Amino acid sequence: MSDPAEAGDDAGTDASTDASTGPIDPAEQRRVVRERYGGIARSATDSDAGCREAGPGESTGCCESDGNAGVDPGSESLRLGYDSTDVDAVAEGANLGLGCGNPTALAALSAGETVLDLGSGGGFDCFLAAREVGPNGRVIGVDMTPEMVERARENVAKNDAENVEFRLGEIEHLPVADETVDVVISNCVINLSPRKPQVFREAVRVLRPGGRLAVSDVVQTAPFPDDVRLDPSSVSACVAGAATIDEIESMLADAGFTEIEIDPKEASESFIRDWDADRDPSEYVVSATIEARKPR
Repeated sequence: MSDPAEAGDDAGTDASTDASTGPIDPAEQRRVVRERYGGIARSATDSDAGCREAGPGESTGCCESDGNAGVDPGSESLRLGYDSTDVDAVAEGANLGLGCGNPTALAALSAGETVLDLGSGGGFDCFLAAREVGPNGRVIGVDMTPEMVERARENVAKNDAENVEFRLGEIEHLPVADETVDVVISNCVINLSPRKPQVFREAVRVLRPGGRLAVSDVVQTAPFPDDVRLDPSSVSACVAGAATIDEIESMLADAGFTEIEIDPKEASESFIRDWDADRDPSEYVVSATIEARKPR
């Protein structure tokens, strides 16, 4: 098996750039996202893993139900599509109650596979994936927030997960070697990128021929009003950065993916509407499963 670690810190960087696919300046978008999730990682404890009360005018999207500060991350994960076995299988501190679905279930992982998690946070999905791929498999988490990577690395020992590692990096420029991964997963993270086409090109680059993408994310279902579209906190809360299904299909196809399937989950409105104290985000976005394959 090729070693993904043979890639250097500059792996995945290239000269190609996209016009921003986000609603605000890309540097500002990265800043607000990094600050938001760095704050979640810093405030998390084993007994109250990461969800925090919103400040004035701040949405809590991708974290907890508004008005229910300190909600148990395990309970929140059950709302997102995990089952109690998943929640109980991972040691406290990795599950931050974040996301909009269950990509590990979607991925249908097999023993011996190498899995890459884009935006791995505290490592919850990585540790679940490690159970599926077994000791002969491998799981790599990539996150651009130093506090999240530090937290995830601390969780490796707690979960006795010798086949899991975490790397600091941007999902637009993955620190992973070419064609060394069987499955790319992600949970409500790609919408946060200001350059989504580059994310999908990177996914194609690191996947082996025949490898697959299995992602839970939000998709835009209606135009955003300006007060949502241009609000940095709405972008960092997994709302205003969402693309439409047609846009995502086009990005995936342009990147080289085939067998593209995007399935909106209308039931997700039940938790998405709780992401913001002042608006109902479910008027504009819905969770979806996104699957695609790299040609053999």
